[in-house]
Amino acid sequence: MAEVNNRDEANRRITVNVSDGALIPDRGETSLFSAWRISFFGAIALLIILPTVRPRPYLDIMRFLPDGILATFQVTIISIVIALAIGLITGLGRISRITVINRIATIYVEVIRGIPLLVQLFYIYFALGQLVRVPRLASAIIAMSVCYGAYMGEIFRAGLQAIPKGQMEAALALGMSRGQALRKVILPQTFRVILPPVGNEFIALLKDSSLVSIIAVSDLLRRGREFASVSFQYFETYTVVALVYLVITLFLSKIVSLIEDWAERRG
Repeated sequence: MAEVNNRDEANRRITVNVSDGALIPDRGETSLFSAWRISFFGAIALLIILPTVRPRPYLDIMRFLPDGILATFQVTIISIVIALAIGLITGLGRISRITVINRIATIYVEVIRGIPLLVQLFYIYFALGQLVRVPRLASAIIAMSVCYGAYMGEIFRAGLQAIPKGQMEAALALGMSRGQALRKVILPQTFRVILPPVGNEFIALLKDSSLVSIIAVSDLLRRGREFASVSFQYFETYTVVALVYLVITLFLSKIVSLIEDWAERRG
């Protein structure tokens, strides 16, 4: 009976982590025909072959998209930087011993995570737009930052709680204040712990940035829609848009993998 109970307890501790990020290359994968290599170089090959075989419309489409790609990166990078700042503050609030701060941070996380990102985009641009006119790009960045700030807050909370309590106690014993111990001891270790999930959230944010096209931000998807609406070549246009998104996300997933390797080597 004791053995059965032990097995049941072990089964309850099993967790399954699922990410909506791109395919992160397996660091132990050395095969020339790995899934990541086939996907990445296959997408690049198609982006080269299609405009070569059929310059019209594929070459025309690719000439139409660069400013949309730039807008996509602009929204993504600014949003992830702001989301990280919000996430750090929220994560610290979630583990705060001050009840009011903890409750405010928890309510923010629960409310924002309970509302779809698209609804938040509409609310900031259209609903709040009746009170304060917010530019399209600013609305997109605010919505993305606020939404992903809540998820980052949970990542920071988990990372902070993963650091052994003895680290703080040792820092205090050395004469540091709690603030100094947090800045110099706890946070540097936390950033190494949360690096993989933060990388996944960055890639997920890049993909979700396609939603900003709905409020007329000229991102990659919006530019594709504009070309398709004029040329009526929907299949060709969205094929190129999908391939460009795939190349970008897989490339960034490789960067995330390399950063993780670097962080592990740094210890």
